[in-house]
Amino acid sequence: MVYAKAPDAGRKARLEHWIAAYGDDILRMCFVYLSDMNLAEDAMQDTFLKAWNNMAQFEQKNGSTAKTWLTRIAINTCHDYHRSRWFRHVDRTKVLQEITAEQVPVATQERALFFALLTLPVKHKQTVLLYYYQGMTLQEIADCLSISVSAVHQRLLKAQKLLKTSLEKEGLQ
Repeated sequence: MVYAKAPDAGRKARLEHWIAAYGDDILRMCFVYLSDMNLAEDAMQDTFLKAWNNMAQFEQKNGSTAKTWLTRIAINTCHDYHRSRWFRHVDRTKVLQEITAEQVPVATQERALFFALLTLPVKHKQTVLLYYYQGMTLQEIADCLSISVSAVHQRLLKAQKLLKTSLEKEGLQ
């Protein structure tokens, strides 16, 4: 969807459309990055606030989709949270243990896959999230992460290998 420079009413409508269309996807992605629903909700709100404040930048980007642009903002926001002083001093393994069955798929194998995904290195985790959970193409992921399509493909292959190894350790493969 292409938008011309809009007054605040048009910007507001566009932001509401983005929240309705991409809000759940952004929230899920932030949750997997941060392993905390409250932080994920904060990150999602920060993402849309940043989108509101920088909407003119999106209008100037030719060829970039709103989903790609918002995803990039969400990833950067999650990285900012990870870099914060507070985040470095929190025992994230305890938080992972407190995730309830309602927050994660109930099936044991799916739950194991979810936790294995959380343990991946960030660059592999984000690639898996964007490809499998967000349904982005390799090109969209490359644009979002500012890397080549072949790098995206290599990260996906490495992530699959790491996930397979992790699940085999759990005896689920």
